Amino acid sequence: MNVPRLVIAAPSSGSGKTTVATGLMAAFAERGLAVSPHKAGPDYIDPGYHALATGRPGRNLDAFMCGPELVGPLFAHGAAGCDLAVVEGVMGLYDGAAGRGELASTAQVAKLLRAPVVLVVDASSQSRSVAALVHGFASFDPQVRLGGVILNKVGSDRHEAMLREALEEAGMPVLGVMRRAPQVATPSRHLGLVPVAERRSDAVAAVAALAEQVRAGCDLDALMALARTAPALECEPWSPTPASPAFEARGSGGGAPGGPRPVIAVAGGPAFTFSYAEHTELLRAAGAEVVTFDPLHDEALPEGTSGLVIGGGFPEVYAPELSANEPLRKAVADFAAAGGPVAAECAGLLYLARSLDGKPMCGVLDADARMSERLTLGYREAVAVSDSSLAAAGTRLRGHEFHRTVVEPGAGAAPAWGFTHPERRVEGFVRQGVHASYLHTHWAAQPSVARRFAEAAAAHR
Repeated sequence: MNVPRLVIAAPSSGSGKTTVATGLMAAFAERGLAVSPHKAGPDYIDPGYHALATGRPGRNLDAFMCGPELVGPLFAHGAAGCDLAVVEGVMGLYDGAAGRGELASTAQVAKLLRAPVVLVVDASSQSRSVAALVHGFASFDPQVRLGGVILNKVGSDRHEAMLREALEEAGMPVLGVMRRAPQVATPSRHLGLVPVAERRSDAVAAVAALAEQVRAGCDLDALMALARTAPALECEPWSPTPASPAFEARGSGGGAPGGPRPVIAVAGGPAFTFSYAEHTELLRAAGAEVVTFDPLHDEALPEGTSGLVIGGGFPEVYAPELSANEPLRKAVADFAAAGGPVAAECAGLLYLARSLDGKPMCGVLDADARMSERLTLGYREAVAVSDSSLAAAGTRLRGHEFHRTVVEPGAGAAPAWGFTHPERRVEGFVRQGVHASYLHTHWAAQPSVARRFAEAAAAHR
């Protein structure tokens, strides 16, 4: 495929990548272009803003969880038919999985996509030194093609002139200059930005403001010209269907039993916003009908539910409201007690617990959850310890943890995962049809888990 593309990177977190990437996506979309939005790394929240900016699903490109071999195919799947693809990086350009070299870094993703990189530099406390900084990033890895710089938080015309002069000496094009300005309203809390689903009307206005800032400060024509220099990408697009070569290479084949499509209910709404677009695509390709429900407001599971997926999000923020919805809590508990297949990640684990910060939850698990001061964050290598509706014992997956809660378990459940890196421990719960864990996974890396879950839902129906 030959889609024009850019990777938006930075020397470090906090430089303005999300502002610039989201603003660029929105500004190009306003020109009538079909813009494919992507995010390097596992983050769920930024892709929500990307989707708002472009009208297309925000998709992650994570070389740790999915493997470097799937970065190109997943990109090609999302970008098919688009006029431009914009990839927002993660952390600093060369930062990746701890102790694994370039693995899962923005630089690795850029090389795998053969895409030019635009470096967003916070210039608020420097002038001529910006040239040394940019020179270091441009020369550190000759395989990374740094195509230009966007200067952020520039203070004045004189400041801009000094920065431009220094970068001209270094031979680095300046593709944009963003002045110091009041921050666009993008509120944060303990795990980063507040997701779009929790502030949709405000988020629409914020994205429009980001687009205006980018239009005012960036040379969109020059950026598009740079994007068009990306060479053709030699790979087959990933597909959720069993016929896909990428699926056959990573999956197990087979399919859901015949008959009516099993209904798999997926938790959504403001409390459960963390999901990867490919999960729903895989479940549908496996023969399921996927229906979204909102545990804050819906008092019953969707009609005919035979499988239940409860992903990540912020149930700790909405614990009183979730607890107050007693009819749905009982419906979830009854479904699990009847052996229904349930796949719960992080927020889903908390919702299935007996309580969360003292508020009654579904009581599916003999465990209590509470907020803590400690952030648990990082990539994990895991192997399934127990057979479950999601994975056969011995199945290996890579994932990540990202939470400020702890679960104090009781008895009566087997662990879900055994972590093999970076430390060895067991984690999660498997009981009857329930698989609940803190581990976030990307099913595109192992399509067999989606097919296994769809088959369990069909059997339960």
